Amino acid sequence: MVTHVVPARKGWDVEKEGQKAPVKHFETKPPAIEKAKAIAKDADRGQIKIHGKDGKTQTEHTYGQDPHPPKG
Repeated sequence: MVTHVVPARKGWDVEKEGQKAPVKHFETKPPAIEKAKAIAKDADRGQIKIHGKDGKTQTEHTYGQDPHPPKG
């Protein structure tokens, strides 16, 4: 399951991929990231994608069993 932190009108939304309505709205980005992390960690294999104000992905994190772990 992929959870996104995306810019929204007057703040940031946490959205689950494939769902139309946001899970939750926040005024600032840090608590939105924390909520997304909590959702991802509750899943067997969760991932978050954090977007910038421009909507582009800034960073991604995977929790649980990563089928494609980084080398090194």
